[in-house]
Amino acid sequence: ILVCVSGSCKIHLDNGTETEEVLLDDPTVGLYISNNIWREMYDFSPDAVLLVLASELYDEKDYIREYQEFIKFVKGVK
Repeated sequence: ILVCVSGSCKIHLDNGTETEEVLLDDPTVGLYISNNIWREMYDFSPDAVLLVLASELYDEKDYIREYQEFIKFVKGVK
């Protein structure tokens, strides 16, 4: 869950088929991002503070860092 507790930022979401842009600018609104969603955070205002709530501890091995690898993963390409 992402919450911009101060300022604003934009989130680009991509499931491999559809994309969406979300503006976070209200500290009372959170954005839930499920598994297998490519996301990019950008266009932060100078006073932005983005709070990230996660269900698991961070582990670098859990992340795909290259978009083309993500597309292969969600399409089931080996």
